[in-house]
Amino acid sequence: MDWAFLYTSFEGRIGRQTFWIAVAVLTVFELAVNFITDQLQLDRLSAIIDLALVYPEFAVAVKRAHDRNMPILFLIVFFVGNAALDFLTVLQMAIVNGQPTTAAVLISVPFTILLFFLVVELGFRKGVDGPNQYGPDPLGTV
Repeated sequence: MDWAFLYTSFEGRIGRQTFWIAVAVLTVFELAVNFITDQLQLDRLSAIIDLALVYPEFAVAVKRAHDRNMPILFLIVFFVGNAALDFLTVLQMAIVNGQPTTAAVLISVPFTILLFFLVVELGFRKGVDGPNQYGPDPLGTV
């Protein structure tokens, strides 16, 4: 597996197995960082690291969307929402007096719905058989 291609390129297609491996590696890394930053009470640092992970997460998602022949508009909306929540956290505007702000809630609710849609669409649905405009079938079937 070409890890640099997987996390940095927006070209080509990847299958479900590669997608889940890439997501698992990023998730384990992010959970470890969140655990450490939570122990040190560094919410802002956690949000900054989450922002840094947007690029590799988006690269993986785009390649999987290519395999599904899905428009990336859904991904753009999802990642913009994620980045907006992280920016609110960095600016300490996501939670005030222990309660989520209206802006955080207005972003979080549709963001969560879109997350479930994308998990099903990218993680569980089979890609397009054969080559498409983004490249050959990653499973090598015709």
